[in-house]
Amino acid sequence: MRSFCLVSLLLFVSLPASMFAQDSSVSAAVNSVLRQQVDAWNRHDLESFMSGYWNSPDLIFFSGAQKTAGWQPTLERYRKSYQSEGQQMGKLEFSDLNIQPLAPDAAYVLGEFHLTMPDGTTPHGLFTLIFRKFPEGWKIVHDHTTAAK
Repeated sequence: MRSFCLVSLLLFVSLPASMFAQDSSVSAAVNSVLRQQVDAWNRHDLESFMSGYWNSPDLIFFSGAQKTAGWQPTLERYRKSYQSEGQQMGKLEFSDLNIQPLAPDAAYVLGEFHLTMPDGTTPHGLFTLIFRKFPEGWKIVHDHTTAAK
């Protein structure tokens, strides 16, 4: 057991610094996508907000015990919930972001969202996002969002 611990420690210590730099570059890139989404939402620009998502029929979005598959249906769900008659988008903020690189081309994010609506209500909740890196950049391929009641 002692030998195993020593070998494990030596392997960890010998990890190249580039792996840690790679993790921070993944985190920075994913964080940039999330900041762009917040900015787009607060401009009430759903199409730009959706540019952070993988434009594919294989995109998965879970919310409120409902599964939505595909980029276009996810956009339509957002439109119905936040831009249809009587609906408003409010001001979006993300907090407590925990970005965990899984590989050079994959990461997951845990966080909280907070909306401040014009009527003073403050919908909020938690989310888990899975990101993948594509030639066009980092995109959300899976979104599981739960709202507090």
